[in-house]
Amino acid sequence: MASPGGCTAETACIWRGQLDLGFARQGERTALVERRAHMPLAIQRPFYPEGPQICHVLVLHPPGGMVGGDRLEIDLDLKLGAQALLTTPSAGKWYRSARRQALQQIHARLADDAHLEWLPQETIVFDGAYVRQSQHVELAPRATWLGWDITRFGRSARNERFLTGEWRNFTEVWRDGRPLWIDRQRIAGGDRLFDATYGLAGQPVVGSLVWLGQPVVAAVIEAARAAWRASPRSGEAGVTRLTQGMLCRYRGPSSAEARQWFGEVWDLLRQTFRARPACSPRIWNT
Repeated sequence: MASPGGCTAETACIWRGQLDLGFARQGERTALVERRAHMPLAIQRPFYPEGPQICHVLVLHPPGGMVGGDRLEIDLDLKLGAQALLTTPSAGKWYRSARRQALQQIHARLADDAHLEWLPQETIVFDGAYVRQSQHVELAPRATWLGWDITRFGRSARNERFLTGEWRNFTEVWRDGRPLWIDRQRIAGGDRLFDATYGLAGQPVVGSLVWLGQPVVAAVIEAARAAWRASPRSGEAGVTRLTQGMLCRYRGPSSAEARQWFGEVWDLLRQTFRARPACSPRIWNT
């Protein structure tokens, strides 16, 4: 008989994790009103480092990494006016597998005037991993969403490259049955995209930051570009104005560099659209 995690005498331990979170506005406070977790996904008690309006939640995955056959699903529901920030305590890892795909799915529904920030720490894709990540976000007419992902291919400290395996990353953001943004990325291990100038140009780290839900004026786009130019950087970056938002891309050698710039852009967007500075989760400093 299989255990809840999927372990049998004949097979390796396969995890099926589920996390369902619901947020609602209660006066000036955003409260976590619904919480269902099935290991290996869990959360810490919500905290409010920037006041009661924004609920910070730390998403936990105690195994620390994904293997072939693992499946994690996260479902988020933000009611009218709710504001939440979700992050992770450490880098995620996708381990080598025998051609079995590991899957992470995130579904989010945001009501009017709700705002969600999905800010996980970096992901490391080991050589030989088979990965599929997907996000599907549904925005009400006055809702906004900000998300980022930073991915390192291979364990650079060991001079490891992503020579076998496959990485897929799909993100879709919809409003009223129409797509605001659809991004589908796929890289096979050893693909020429890793060294091509139109791909990763030999760099091990890529990242994307997306803000969606409201138009962004040209001055904000230029400010994001200026933030990149303001400090010496070893990677490359670009900023694109979307119909209802903004997209930032990074490629380079350093996940820390990507997150530093993304943090500056996050603060810029917070100041512009939320009239408050970015507040880094305390776990990032430990």
